[in-house]
Amino acid sequence: MNNIKIAGIGAYSPSLVVTNDDISKLVETNDEWIQERTGIKERRISEGEDTSDFAVKSAMIALDRANIKSEDLELIIVATISPDNFIPSVACLVQSKLNAHKAACFDINVACSGFLYGLEIANSMMKSMNYKNALVIGSETLSKLMDWTDRGTCILFGDGGGAAVLTRCEKGGIIKSYLRSDGSRGEALTIEAADFKTPFAKENKEKDRVIKMNGREVFKFATTAIADGVTEILKDSNLTLDDIKYIVPHQANYRIINSAAKKLNVETEKFYINLDRYGNTSSASVPLALNEMMEEGLINEGDKIILVAFGGGLTHAATLVEF
Repeated sequence: MNNIKIAGIGAYSPSLVVTNDDISKLVETNDEWIQERTGIKERRISEGEDTSDFAVKSAMIALDRANIKSEDLELIIVATISPDNFIPSVACLVQSKLNAHKAACFDINVACSGFLYGLEIANSMMKSMNYKNALVIGSETLSKLMDWTDRGTCILFGDGGGAAVLTRCEKGGIIKSYLRSDGSRGEALTIEAADFKTPFAKENKEKDRVIKMNGREVFKFATTAIADGVTEILKDSNLTLDDIKYIVPHQANYRIINSAAKKLNVETEKFYINLDRYGNTSSASVPLALNEMMEEGLINEGDKIILVAFGGGLTHAATLVEF
């Protein structure tokens, strides 16, 4: 069996729901203004749980649905920009909590494109190293990286995690992937790292470790990135949009998705959208959406789905999956 499929999906979000009215108590804004510009009504925010907690809880659900034991995992990849620590990785924390002692573990930092990058890395590694079972997770605690006085960012983001168990199959599964980056535009979306303080530095520099975004630049990049990703996947697979049941985009902003739909000359209803309830959860947004689709019975055996994402770096990605 040479193909790799998604055998189980799981997701977990914190219980605290923060509405637009709640946000309006922190910054000068209101529910109508936020919904009109983003489509977001509410988001989930952590009250103390960290990225590894969301990762483990979503992974346990995915493993149960895939009927795979954690000790049979051979690879764990966690996509995140908000790890518990620099070291150890979130993937290693997940391995320990799941007792997945055989698994190779590492994190990747591809921002909102991370889950799709993780799928293709796992797909390639499973084939090259003859692995049978892998776990790919997107998990974020973006609230701890937020400037809660910045109206341009604090209205957008939420916390949560989603996971996919990958196993081997005869046909279908992950059919095609498209991965791209443009580092020349990286300043459009940034989070600074540790302060630069050493006895040898000419100048000690304190870093502001919060999300900073040029919304206009990200919007221009994102609409083109979605359209390009979907178009390239269809071209490389010799398919049309009529062959695709759903497009599952990174859940950043309704206006971005609507603009991309117009570029593709397709109705917005072709896209699965749940950002109104979760906001932008970065690498977790695509698996969170897939989890809801599975629970709602929207995906059936044989359905072809295009996953598409864009994010900091700047990066973008698309993946064609047959379930």
